[in-house]
Parts: sequence; C-alpha cells; structure tokens
Amino acid sequence: MLLVFYLFPFGQMKVIEHSEQVLRMALISKNTQLVKLYENLESREKCLLNEAFQPDSVLFRPITLHSESDWISSHPEPTQDFEQFYNDPYRSRPTSQKSTIYVQPIGSFGDTKVSTEDYMKWLKDYCEAFYYGLSVKILEPVPVSHTGCAFRVNEYTCNLQIHAGDLLKYLKKKKPEDAFCIVGITMIDLYPRASWNFVFGQASLTEGMGIFSFARYDSDFYSASYKGRLKRVKKLPSADYSVFDGYYTPAINSMLLLRSCKALLGWMDEDDSGMDAEFRNEAKMGLLKPVEAFKEYREWVLKCLDVLQK
Repeated sequence: MLLVFYLFPFGQMKVIEHSEQVLRMALISKNTQLVKLYENLESREKCLLNEAFQPDSVLFRPITLHSESDWISSHPEPTQDFEQFYNDPYRSRPTSQKSTIYVQPIGSFGDTKVSTEDYMKWLKDYCEAFYYGLSVKILEPVPVSHTGCAFRVNEYTCNLQIHAGDLLKYLKKKKPEDAFCIVGITMIDLYPRASWNFVFGQASLTEGMGIFSFARYDSDFYSASYKGRLKRVKKLPSADYSVFDGYYTPAINSMLLLRSCKALLGWMDEDDSGMDAEFRNEAKMGLLKPVEAFKEYREWVLKCLDVLQK
C-alpha cells in the first residue's frame, strides 16, 4: 500500500494513494478462482475495471484526510480486499427465495404526486440495473406517524429530525419473507441518539435492512435560507406528529436524483454504519458536505459512456 502524507502549517493533512499493483491485488487477488472469474468477464466489463488501475483514474482517486476528525481518521476499520469479501461467511447472498429489494418511503417526497412517482421509478430502475437479477419493489409511502419513531428539532440547524434506530425497528417488522433486504428512505433528516448532531443513515448486515435520509443532499440544506428550518422549539410533544403535516421537502431535480441513487446503493452495500458530523465545525475542519462530495459525478458518467461505446 502506498501512503503519501502532506503536512501543512495549520494542521496535518494526509493523502492516501494506492499503487497499481496494490489495486490489482485488492480487486482481483492471486486466488486462481477469482482470477478465472475476472478473465471470464466481457471485454467491456474488463475495460471498466481496468480503469481502476490507472493512476489518473476517476474511480479510485487519492483520499484526502483534512483532520483527525475526518471519518477515516476517527473511525479506523480493518481493510478488506475482494477475496476477503468473496469468502466472508456472513456476506449476504440472494437466493431464489430471497431475491427482492424492498424500498420503503417514509414521509413525503417532492412537491407533487407526479414528481414523487417519477422519483421512485428512477430509484427502482437504477437499483435493478445495478443489482442485476434482483427485483426491486417500492412499497407504499407511509407517514412518519405510522412508524412511531421519536423526533426532535436539531438545535443547530433548526430542522426536524427522526430517530434512525426507531425506524430500523419499524422496518424489521415490515420486512417481507422474500426480501433480500429492506431499505427505508426519507427526505427528513436523521439522528441516532440524543448526543449526535445527525446521521446520514444506518444499516445492519445481519438484519438485512437500513434507513437513509436524502435531506442533506439538497443543495440548499446548508444555506441560511433553507425552507426546512423551523422556529426554535424547546420541546416537541412526543406523540404529536402534526408538526410533520406540510413539512417542507425539496423539489426533486436531476442533481438530487443522482445523489439519491448513489447514496441508496451505498447503503445497501454497507453494514452497521453511520456518518456523524458536528455542523458547527464542518467549515472549520474542511470536511466535505454531501453537495460538494458529488461535484465530480459527471466524470463518472462520461467514463461509463466512453467504456460502453468501445
């Protein structure tokens, strides 16, 4: 593994890079069975994978750690190459009896019924294309009140938040027998516990379920004019969900749709994960907001199109 570190006057910044040899070993390995699987790939599939081995590839760019508070620095995890993933006895595998991905919308999406239906169709088509061979079913949306989850107003951002752990309990009860997994999606911000500012989502590998919020992928979320901000409320009645009636949800545009699709796939591939951040310190620490993290999406799209046309 090639590690490159750059030190700056006002703090330590680390840049992590991997050599072509390391990437090849991680993505293919020396395992003869996996090498054979790679050799049997179609030429276009190989072409796309080979892009990952190039130093200037957009697929595996260097990772910059701005401070010790960045996720990789503060939450160290053991590395995992493809061979370890392939041989993991706990890895979820679809079967003929469990081959459906269920997506449960929670709360409202978009400003009209038409945009909501279009949005869900895009999510469904995108997931089915990515997880080829599995079917995707969008369940009927449910209001927040049906989940029985706890909720609050974030004291820093003044927007409504719903409890991720409570939503996982709700999804566990709703998970159909033929489900490979069930994923809850919402346009309302999440929090995992009282001491945390927010969480993007949480998922469980063993339970085959997850919950993810697209709220912070709205380009205006971090602006002072964000329409989802409420007047400061000291304490909301625990059983009064009327506060969600007519609560703001952003209009669904192409950018929000792309971010949602990529985020949804990411959370179906994760296990017990969550992303916390202190809103007050984000700008100071130089952490990327979700909006900034997706700026290079066009390069991915163009690269895929280029490969398909070869």
